[in-house]
Amino acid sequence: MKNRVVRKFLEYVYNNYVGNFLGFVIGMASTRLVSHFFTTRSIRNLWGLTAHKTVVSKQTYTNLEWTISIVIGFIVFEIVSKWLKKKLAEMLPKYKLTQWMVEKEEKSPAST
Repeated sequence: MKNRVVRKFLEYVYNNYVGNFLGFVIGMASTRLVSHFFTTRSIRNLWGLTAHKTVVSKQTYTNLEWTISIVIGFIVFEIVSKWLKKKLAEMLPKYKLTQWMVEKEEKSPAST
């Protein structure tokens, strides 16, 4: 019983860690997407006069970064949680060190 509880706990931590971590990393990397299309007024672009990108206020720029990182991070988290988890469940029993992560089907005696 104790081994089963420990296994369930480790499986829960593993699944959440992978999904949350990848969602966070991709979400933070996606803030660069905002800087690719938008800029703020600064001395570097003569307060927006020589900018080749769309010029927005600093508050709008910050809001865009947050929104994009949250949305893309959530999408990645959901993909990892659903799709990758299913694929790992198919692959993990092949390897001896990772068999504990996949729940083995309990066989019950056939009722007659």
